[in-house]
Parts: sequence; structure tokens; C-alpha cells
Amino acid sequence: MTVESPEVSAAEYDDQQPAAPGGVRADHAGAAADGHGGQGPELDLAPAELAEIAGNAAAEHLSPAFPDRAAWGTASKLRAWQVEALTKYFESEPRDFLAAATPGAGKTTFALRLATELLARGTVDRIVVVAPTEHLKRQWADAADRVNIRIDPMFKNGDGMFGRHYQGVAITYAQVGMNPEVHKRITEGGRTLVVLDEVHHGGDALTWGDGIREAFSGATRRLSLSGTPFRSDTAPIPFVQYAPDEQGIRTSISDYNYGYGRALADGVVRPVLFMAYAGQMRWKTRMGDEMSASLGEQVTKDITAQAWRTALSPEGEWMPAVLQAADTRLTEVRRGVPDAGGLVIATDTTTARAYARILQQITGERPTVVLSDEAAGSSRIGAFAADTSRWMVAVRMVSEGVDVPRLCVGVYATSASTPLFFAQVIGRFVRARRRGETASVFLPSVPGLMALAATLELERDHALDRPKDAEDGMYNPEDAMVAEANKEDRASESLLDMQPFEALDSQASFDRVLYDGGEFGTGGEIGSLEELDFIGIPGLLEPDQVRDLLRARQATQAKRSKGRAVKDGTPKAPEPHRPMYMTIKEQRSELQRLVSIWSRHSNEPHGSIHAELRRISGGPAVAQASIEQIQKRIDILRSRIGGRR
Repeated sequence: MTVESPEVSAAEYDDQQPAAPGGVRADHAGAAADGHGGQGPELDLAPAELAEIAGNAAAEHLSPAFPDRAAWGTASKLRAWQVEALTKYFESEPRDFLAAATPGAGKTTFALRLATELLARGTVDRIVVVAPTEHLKRQWADAADRVNIRIDPMFKNGDGMFGRHYQGVAITYAQVGMNPEVHKRITEGGRTLVVLDEVHHGGDALTWGDGIREAFSGATRRLSLSGTPFRSDTAPIPFVQYAPDEQGIRTSISDYNYGYGRALADGVVRPVLFMAYAGQMRWKTRMGDEMSASLGEQVTKDITAQAWRTALSPEGEWMPAVLQAADTRLTEVRRGVPDAGGLVIATDTTTARAYARILQQITGERPTVVLSDEAAGSSRIGAFAADTSRWMVAVRMVSEGVDVPRLCVGVYATSASTPLFFAQVIGRFVRARRRGETASVFLPSVPGLMALAATLELERDHALDRPKDAEDGMYNPEDAMVAEANKEDRASESLLDMQPFEALDSQASFDRVLYDGGEFGTGGEIGSLEELDFIGIPGLLEPDQVRDLLRARQATQAKRSKGRAVKDGTPKAPEPHRPMYMTIKEQRSELQRLVSIWSRHSNEPHGSIHAELRRISGGPAVAQASIEQIQKRIDILRSRIGGRR
């Protein structure tokens, strides 16, 4: 049974929809049939008018609910960014076009509107969609069918050619890599539009990149899509342009970019609250020694990896406590979003099944478990997307592109920590169906994940080069540092895999909430008022309301903590001594994060921002600056960013 999205009146719908540039609208479906439905004469129109027609041509076949249960605003008219992107495309109609839009923004709708127009104009007569997974092939075919484009998601390389009753095929990058010659014949057998969904996967393997170039070099048009147009490595992405930035680093160039920050301001995506949980971990090494550490404390990478691994063990108390908290949060969200669902991302099939058993004990309801990218897994995802059950547990495969708009609560229960994978996971929760929906993601309080959560709004490009010297304070080192850290993490993990590892005990505690680059909460025990203050935040709030409520809860906790101290009459324990270099290191990271955010909004190079901060506050370059000097620069940028909001 399909659960329909809440109905919205025409007047409310128009009020919610972000305005298109210059008042361009695409809500008159009949215009396509009368003016440019594919049978009439070609019109001499301005780019903006062509963009509106492109939207109308596809909208002619759309029901008011297309895509089924998708975000509000994607039905019979285009979102503002989609009109902008179409306008940009039809200004020159390039052979290659890269549209980078945040997950949940409506890339599929944009691509199908563009494909419908190119088919109607006779620019192309067939379509090839390349997707990362088997499930996404079927998802594309279903969406295309709703606009009368018939593509075959069951095509196999051995078939040689698709049936004449189809207008094209949906295939995976792996299929292309295995036999590019087959797809080259299909592509060059007619005027073909190739849609490369999540195009960054084109660099996943050398054979994939080479195969894509061989298969699709002769395509009439190529549309590349990505919600995360960056990679942690330096493998070039096929058909993507690169150019040196101000530091000489070759980075990818998007023809159109619609980032999370702008989408959040437009109400297209949900605000994300990161619920971080810490706790004490205890495990046994291969030498038989018992080790213990607090999750999230400043320790070596190996210790962090082992503490993290202990936390994720279903045999301890950490995971059951976090799953219980996440389910409590889901109950709160369902007060305003009755069909809201939750997703647990697990590391492997064994832990996935164990997490499912824990959730069944907590909820009394058997979760949906998805363990592979086979047909059975795809059907389970589809069934979960259409029903009102509470939880789904999956092993990585739901991390990218899978459309389950009712997902509002997530548990990040995997040891994967690359920026790309993290962004893909969070992308499953940001798709908004109506204004006010929020997303909550529960995750371990691990430094690497905390850094990724704090920089969610940063727009990243794919860098092919690495700087020779990233210590001069003038280059944005985030991507390079995180990528290098991930390499070290992987080396540590592979070493751990060779060791007999035994998780002995894990205890959870609430740490803090991360939202919009800020941190809220003073920590607390499981089930404490400090935890419930944040778990009980309503599930329907505007972004500004989320920020205001978090600040209010923070203030309440501060007063409560102060009152307890006075009542107990016990002096506050002194803060443990920290070496100066650790404080300076953290300050430099915070300064660089703020410089990155300000650079994105001001379009100023990082070097210019650093130079201006030195001029205003005084002092030497970052590498030689004292704690007080760096703090002054941090305060200046925080004031600017706060004023922007």
C-alpha cells in the first residue's frame, strides 16, 4: 500500500515553491502540446523560454504526484534550480554537461525533463542511463516510465541490443566496464543521450573509466549528474572538465552547481541534526592485553579505530542504547510525520542481522533487512519505501541514490569514514517532501565523523592534484588531509583484520548535537534530561527554528547544571591539562573550516581571506600565530558568518 504525501492546495503549493529566475514557471502543461510538444514547428525562443518549454514537455505526462511521494515542488512545475540549469543548458546545448546538485534536490526530475525535450526536438532518439547499482537502474526505469520514456533496466551485455519497444537502456558502470564494445555499438547506432548518474563512480576502477570513455565517446549528448562531485582519490572522472584553481590544483568544473546550503535555504532539503554519542569502551588485543578508551577522546588512530569497532559490536551496550535512543527520536518525529522511517547503515551482514534483532526487541516490529544489491534487496527497499513500517537495516547499498523520501532518522553504524561515503549516507535523509521536515542522524562521537558532520554545508570539487606544502595556511587542506587520514585508517583497519579482536564491553553516553556548524548540549547519561532535551525536539521545524530551539535547550542545560552545582555545594572539577600544541592545532582546524565557509559565500580565495584577517587582527601567518591571535581571526569570521544568517 502506498502512503500518499500530505495534500497541499494549489495556493499553498505555489507559496511553498521557490521562485524561478525572472518569474519563469513550468506549471502550464498544455503549453507543450500547443507550442512545442515534438510535432509542431521549431520555435525561435530565448533560452529562458526554451527552459520553460523543456519543463513543460516533460510535465505534459506527469501526474500531480510525480515522482510518487517525492519532495514537494517536483510535480507539475520545475524548481527554481532546475529552471536555472535548463536555461544554462539551452544557452549553448553543449555535448557534455555536468550538473552537481545536493542529494534530494531532484536530479532525476531535471534529467528526465531535459531528456524529454531532446527527444521531442529530435536531437536524440535513444537514451542510455548509467547508474551505480542494480536498484538504481530499476528506479530510473520507473521514473522514466512516468514521463512516457521506456527504458529497459533488465538489459544484459549478452543481449547485444535492446528491444524496439524501448527507447534505451539502464545499465551499471560495472556492465560497461565488462564489455564496453556492446555499449559503444548501442550508443553509436543512433543519436544517443547518455546520462551518467553519480558520475564520480566512473573513476572507481581503471577498467570502468576506460570502458566509459570507449563506450560513450561517440554519444550525441552526455549529461553527467552527481550529488557528491568529489572523490577521496585522484582518479580522473570521465567526461568531466578540470582546471587549475588559484593554488594550481586541478579541480573539477561543474556546469551547474546547487549545493546543500542553498537547497536548505530554498526549503528543498531537510536540516540535519547529528546526534553524537560517546561512552567508555573496553576490548582485548591480539596479545591478550585489555585496553580501554573513551569514544571520541584524543588518542592514536589505532586506538580510535578499535574503540569505534568496540562501540559497533552488537554484543555490547553501546549499540542497543543508541538504537533505543534513535527509536525514541523516530517516535517523536512520527508525531508530525506519521510515515517517517529510520535506516541503520551496518558494516557487514552479520552485524546487520544482529542490529535487526535488537530493533525487533525494542519495537516489537521486524525491521526490513537489505543485505545485497540483488533483485530481492531492491524489492525490499521498494516495499519499505511504500509502507509505514519503522526501520530498515542495510549494508552500505542504501548509501547512494536510493529514493526513500520518508527516511527521517538514521543510525551511522559503520566504520566507513571517507567524505564521499559519508555524504552519500546523509543524502538518504535530506530529501524533503514538505517544508518543516527535519532529519536526525545518530553517530559515534569519533573525531573524523565529527569533522565531516561539521562541514556538511561545504561544497567540494574533485581535486586531481595534491599541494606540495599544505602547511602554509594558505591552501584549503581539508580534502587532502581527510583523504590521507582515510588512507591511514584503512591501513589500520587492515592490520586489525589480521588480529584476533574481542570487544569486551561498551557503555554509551549522550555527547552533543551538531547542527549548521555549531555544537549544542553538555552531554549526559542515557535516559537523562540532558539527552531527552534534544531527542524530544519536534520533527517539523524550519531551519531557523531548529537553531533557535537548540540554543534554548543549551541554555536550559547550562542553568540546570549551574543549579546542581550550587545545590550540591561541590566545586567544579578542574579541567585536565592540555598541551599548548593540541589547542593550537584545533584552533587552526577551526580557522580553516571557517575560512572555507566564508570563501564559498564571498567567492574570495582562501589566501585573500587569510591576508585580510592578518591585516585586521595583526600577527604573523597562521603557522607562527599564537593562540590569542588565531582566536581573534576565528571571532572575526564567526561574526561575519553569523551576520550572513
